[in-house]
Amino acid sequence: MCRIPFDGARLLLFCLVCLDVQPPLLYHRAVYFGRSAALNRLSARHALAWTLLLGAALGVRLAAAAWWETRLGDESQFAFGDSESYWTLARTVAQGGPYEYGPGGFRMFRMPGYPMLLAPLFMISDDPPVWAGRMLGAVLGTAAVAGVGWLAAVCFDGRTALTAATLAAFYPGAVAMSVFLLSEAPFCPFMLWQLAAWANAWRAPFRRNAVGWSLSAGIAAGLATLMRPSWLLFTPFALVFPVVFSTQRARHALLGGIMLLACAAVMAPWWVRNYALAGRFLPTTSETGSSLYDGLSPYATGESNFTPVDEFKLRWFHSLPPERRPHGIELELAWDQQLRQAALGWAQTHPRRVLELAGAKFLRMWNVWPNADEFQSPRLRWIVALSYTPVLLLSLVGAWRFAPRGWPYVLCLLPAAYFTALHVIFVASIRYRDPAMLTLMILAAGAMTSWRRAGEISQAGAPSESINVAPSRTPESRTRQNP
Repeated sequence: MCRIPFDGARLLLFCLVCLDVQPPLLYHRAVYFGRSAALNRLSARHALAWTLLLGAALGVRLAAAAWWETRLGDESQFAFGDSESYWTLARTVAQGGPYEYGPGGFRMFRMPGYPMLLAPLFMISDDPPVWAGRMLGAVLGTAAVAGVGWLAAVCFDGRTALTAATLAAFYPGAVAMSVFLLSEAPFCPFMLWQLAAWANAWRAPFRRNAVGWSLSAGIAAGLATLMRPSWLLFTPFALVFPVVFSTQRARHALLGGIMLLACAAVMAPWWVRNYALAGRFLPTTSETGSSLYDGLSPYATGESNFTPVDEFKLRWFHSLPPERRPHGIELELAWDQQLRQAALGWAQTHPRRVLELAGAKFLRMWNVWPNADEFQSPRLRWIVALSYTPVLLLSLVGAWRFAPRGWPYVLCLLPAAYFTALHVIFVASIRYRDPAMLTLMILAAGAMTSWRRAGEISQAGAPSESINVAPSRTPESRTRQNP
């Protein structure tokens, strides 16, 4: 057996203590130095930790779903109107009926992604319990925890990935997203898939690998949009920053273009179907106008209140002569167009009020306390505040420290920026920040593990600079990374 010099042994031991920062690289080095058994034990311990963590994440979500069911009682299966629409559309999909909702038979009311995921429940049983949908949400929420770990491993290392996933596993907002039967549950795994694949595409050493990861990211972007239409503009929004500010703008533009093409391919069936029904291009749903009027109107406060929206629809409909009143798809599209025009027209004539509303919405979205009246119990307020505030502060530290080091770290910040820009226009609540909190947890975990590792290394008398940042494998790794 080859003997290792003392300095080499110390270096290998340090790498092993750091929970296999680069597992394949360490594995081959360990075999070369005759230390594969130690690394295998470490990998087994790491796999066991992940198994226990994901099992705990699933258990917590199932327990939360059971508690939520008892809290709702027998009088109501759903706490949110959106949940009932997804459930009803899932039944329609399973029964092979037309994809429409409500007495008006609206055909483009909701994106099809989440109802299609719920539809198999209705193939197993004609009337499945809502509890089955919450179990599916718990599984999807656990997948999001794994996605957080994946993106953290791409950006940092195994220890940081485990720390970030632990935060996601027990963060109250992430648990709640899994059990409410809302589109956040299926959306978050696809969002994290896109971001992790995008980061891998940027780090890929060969063009073929980069193209493959970009295609994967684009597919995930399309699937995420089919779950939650507000994600449609994220990829072009994110591309603006590197294309404008990076010295590697050509590479960013190439990868982004591949992503956009793959996303368009995934979205194409929905676009073609909508065009066939509406006679015009409708990229997401016919509810954009309603949502915009909910956020920008004389009645807007920053909180969602669809009563003025419904009143506007009825008022406009009855203002038309009976023979000119549209029905079916024509009515659905007319309402969308009228509400959109009314919201934008009001915003143009009331710019000061729009700015005031933007400030109110920003505070609502990033509030330390819940905004809704039904979530104002002292215990719940403190649970939200004590879980949210430390993660936010640590993520700001992580952003300040790691964002200058490359594109993957900037990606962890962009969902928060995107959702904030979106919801200072539309209505806002703490619900809309929770998907972004999953990526902020990665930066928070990076800050936590860097401090912990710095303490360990200082005791050993070794330098600690950049020890927890995964090295770039792109040509730019020879120089300073520029996001």
